[in-house]
Amino acid sequence: MNGSAHSTPSVLYINLKRGPAGLGFNIVGGVDQQYVMNDSAIYVAKIKENGAAAQDARLQEGDKIIAVNGRLLENLSHSAAVQLFRTAGEDVQLCVQQRQYLSQQNGPFGSQSDGDSSSSFNTQTMITLVATAALATVVGILVYKRLRGPRSPF
Repeated sequence: MNGSAHSTPSVLYINLKRGPAGLGFNIVGGVDQQYVMNDSAIYVAKIKENGAAAQDARLQEGDKIIAVNGRLLENLSHSAAVQLFRTAGEDVQLCVQQRQYLSQQNGPFGSQSDGDSSSSFNTQTMITLVATAALATVVGILVYKRLRGPRSPF
């Protein structure tokens, strides 16, 4: 153990009023575009400056959106989630699980908001590099163990 404490993710209920630029954030994820491996949830990709989400200041990049106006977002395609946000009305209640481990700089590749889209080549490249490095590490360990052969406990 390294002495670090594990914390339970915080769940927030955030009410946003749609402004001229929508709700002011972009999303990523869905059953067809998983952002986190083996997780089809919808995540906040980017908070737009001066948008409704930025003015509220509680929603953060990397937060998982659990529900919109009481409608759970589980098992939705990305486009279905975008459509849900677009048709959510002027006053929108979000149920959000705050991020714990996702670190983002510019938002993920291919994220979409409630009215437009943005992308970040740098983030997608970083995700690909990290995944490749992890795979290379595992393969390297397996090859090393095979070449080393069985060892005596002495």
